[in-house]
Amino acid sequence: MSAAIEAQKVTRRFGDFVAVDAVDLTVEEGELFGLLGPNGAGKTTLIRMLTGLSRITSGEAFVAGVDVRRDPVALRRAIGVVPQALTSDLDLTGWENLDIYARFFEVPRQRRRARIEELLRRVELWERRGDLVSTYSGGMRRRLEIARGLIHRPRLLFLDEPTIGLDPQSRRTIWDLLRELHGGDSLTISLTTHYMDEAEALCDRVAIIDHGRVVAVGSPAQLKASVPGSDTLDVTLDGPASEELAAAMGALPGVRRIDREDARLVVRADDGARILPRLVEAITREGRTVTAAAMSRVSLEDVFIQITGRSIRDGRAAASEARRSSLPRRFT
Repeated sequence: MSAAIEAQKVTRRFGDFVAVDAVDLTVEEGELFGLLGPNGAGKTTLIRMLTGLSRITSGEAFVAGVDVRRDPVALRRAIGVVPQALTSDLDLTGWENLDIYARFFEVPRQRRRARIEELLRRVELWERRGDLVSTYSGGMRRRLEIARGLIHRPRLLFLDEPTIGLDPQSRRTIWDLLRELHGGDSLTISLTTHYMDEAEALCDRVAIIDHGRVVAVGSPAQLKASVPGSDTLDVTLDGPASEELAAAMGALPGVRRIDREDARLVVRADDGARILPRLVEAITREGRTVTAAAMSRVSLEDVFIQITGRSIRDGRAAASEARRSSLPRRFT
């Protein structure tokens, strides 16, 4: 596959503050690629540079084969952009919003009507095509804006936090729509998010961004496998777990760590599905009874903590404070 996005040492500075720090990134054609990190990590700034909305201080970027810095007109024709803010015109109907954008991109009249109908049906807004967007819910507006970003048949679609502020049902609807777009079209999708479950559910590969740098790239499975003891086994016994029993179970091959919590053993292990039956068998040989057992897999939140030393929630707070401290005093 050829690269849909190729970034080399892309940097963005605002005075002395480095928002994006020498990012190298490759996204292959046809991927649904996620940029994951806390608010303020540099995700949106990076996307604004890749879409030609913000100047690249240094470095090079090619999107859909177009040099971002040298050919902004060709870039805009090759990509669709769905920003974080809802920007559809509330005083126009759903149809009129798409029609205006189709005209901006010079979609011929004979194709324009068919394309608008196709997209409105695809995002399940055909029955509301004649209603003012001011009557749409947040989820409906987001679906309309995804349709708007696709009106000119771009090769690559950028979405910045597409489900932020939406209720759980609307989030799931957007997820289903993105899966359909990814599976049905030869379309590359770049998705920025700070929701771990969203990145894990949707993305082929994920780049974790922290303090303006890409600190890890891989599929969700690859990233989770990089954490030692990537499975957690929670075993409840028929009585308090002794230190001796915990030490014996901790010596089993593949067990990385074991903690006692009254009648529970909490075990971090590699390949937990293989180790759990061996663990239960070993406990039984020690004359104890297992009354309950459960296994959970490491999450992308765990990966973020492993790499950065803090949770993504802590990162959001730190990023907010960093932004405030970087502003001139009259803006704080």
